[in-house]
Amino acid sequence: MQTAEQRRFALVAGEASGDLLAGLLLDGLQARWPDLQTGGIGGPRMLAHGFQSWWPQEKLAVRGYIEVLRHYAEIAGIRRQLKARLLQERPELFIGVDAPDFNLDLEAGLRSQGIKTVHFVCPSIWAWRPKRIEKIRAAADHVLCIFPFEPELLEKQGVAASYVGHPIANVIPMTPDRAAARAALGLAPDAQVVALLPGSRRSEIRYLAARFFAAAALMQKARPGLRFVAPIIPSLRAEVDALLQASGMAGRVKLLDGQSHAALAACDATLIASGTATLEAALFKRPMVIAYNMNGLSWRLMQRKQLQPWVGLPNILCREFVVPELLQEAATPEALAQATLAWLEAPEKTQALQQRFSELHVQLQRDTPTLCADAIQKVLEG
Repeated sequence: MQTAEQRRFALVAGEASGDLLAGLLLDGLQARWPDLQTGGIGGPRMLAHGFQSWWPQEKLAVRGYIEVLRHYAEIAGIRRQLKARLLQERPELFIGVDAPDFNLDLEAGLRSQGIKTVHFVCPSIWAWRPKRIEKIRAAADHVLCIFPFEPELLEKQGVAASYVGHPIANVIPMTPDRAAARAALGLAPDAQVVALLPGSRRSEIRYLAARFFAAAALMQKARPGLRFVAPIIPSLRAEVDALLQASGMAGRVKLLDGQSHAALAACDATLIASGTATLEAALFKRPMVIAYNMNGLSWRLMQRKQLQPWVGLPNILCREFVVPELLQEAATPEALAQATLAWLEAPEKTQALQQRFSELHVQLQRDTPTLCADAIQKVLEG
């Protein structure tokens, strides 16, 4: 048995949202085991905890069947090399943070060789791909769930699980300070501000950013005083700059290096790519329009496996369309602009939405780092 000084965990977080979750997880783990050593694949928030990333996190940040196929050889090669290294070094625990297409197979291989495994964030088997439960059962000794209805669903299928709350719910204040965020971003206190969040993956930027900038141009034509901010992953800045120039909106959209939380705190409404960021927007109590566009074949394959009418997390958790979703062919610049402007013209509707999101925020708040560490300690002891 390793001593506390020797304790080593391996983690893989495959994209920006996973890096954020893993950074919060590491808060709890390092509070429990101060001398913990960690390595694997991660991003800047994990690196700030002393995590050693053996490959750039961006290598795994690919979404969509066709996009994954294009990068399959490289991603599969990374997984093979990582598995071989972990089997040689034998950390006490492997934690896969989201990225189920990469992590579940890796976890199953490690678990079959006696390495304990935890998966953080239950794959959305309640939304699509229900057969994935079989893979989860083989892969994970324990699943850390961020939504309250998930543990019961997993345990009925023979998978040990714990509800740990959603870490982001403790990071985002119940009442965001809009004035401070605007001051930090150099925005006037009385300006109307729209945040554009086209995603953190290169494929999302390719399919969504030009649409978002075209929608911004239409919105500004309708409301000349409107201001726009767009938080961008720094490694994608050059591509976004080129798309912004092509849209004619250069100089009229303020690009931010990261700072998505500041943008959401500062804005009056957001046009946002489907994904974890939509839940963050809900916790900031901001009205939003959820959009997505991807390779056509990937879209058709995903649609066949979808179990619910909603795609955006706020709608899934509220069990109704509390915010618009404009997906694939429906995500035209005109439709995106019209739906976003509609929020700015309906303050009473915005107020009702904010109340709904406040209730959701309370439901998701837990001491996530401690609950994660508690569950992981039981796995290690058991």
